[in-house]
Amino acid sequence: MSCKEQQEEEQEVLASIYEGDECFKQVNESTYQYKIGESGHYKSFLVEVKWTENYPDCLPDVNLNAFYNNHITSDIKQSVVSQLEEEAEQYLGCAMTYTIFELAKENGEELMANQKEPVVTKVEESNENTNSNQPVAKKKEKKEQLTKQQKRKLADRTDHKGERPRGWDWIDVVKHLSRTGGKNDS
Repeated sequence: MSCKEQQEEEQEVLASIYEGDECFKQVNESTYQYKIGESGHYKSFLVEVKWTENYPDCLPDVNLNAFYNNHITSDIKQSVVSQLEEEAEQYLGCAMTYTIFELAKENGEELMANQKEPVVTKVEESNENTNSNQPVAKKKEKKEQLTKQQKRKLADRTDHKGERPRGWDWIDVVKHLSRTGGKNDS
C-alpha cells in the first residue's frame, strides 16, 4: 500500500473515531490538532500533527506552536514534543496519529508537570491629574423611552404576557392566491 493510500485510510479512521469530539480538529488533509485538558486551564495544550509526504514511513511533524499554547514555556514544549516523537518512532510504517493523541491525553498531567501556574499581578493605574478625594461619577445607561402611542401600539400587538398571538404571521391562502393569481391552465 502506498503512503497516499495509507494516509487516506487513516483520515477515514480518525474521522470516525473522533466524530463529535470537540477537542479534535482536522485543519487540512494532512494536519490534525487535538486539545488536551480543560479549556483555559494553565496545563491544557494543543497538539498538532502534520503529515509529511512519506508519512507513515517517516515521522510526522509534531508541534505545540499553536496560538493556544502561548502560555507554555518553550522548555516544556520541547520536552512534550520529544516525548511524543520518541513514542511515534516505535510505530514507523503504521498509522500513528491516533496513538500520539491518546498518549498525550493519557499522560497530559505528567507531560505538563513542570508547567507553573501563571502569576497574576494587579497593575495599579495612577493618574497624576485626578485627586483621590474626588468622587468618580458613574455614567448611567439611558433606557429607550417610548411615547404613549408607541406603547399603545406595542400593547395592541401582544397579549398580557408580552407575546404575540398564535398565527400572527400566517398568510391567508385564499387572499394571497387571489392577489398573485393561480396556476395557469394552458
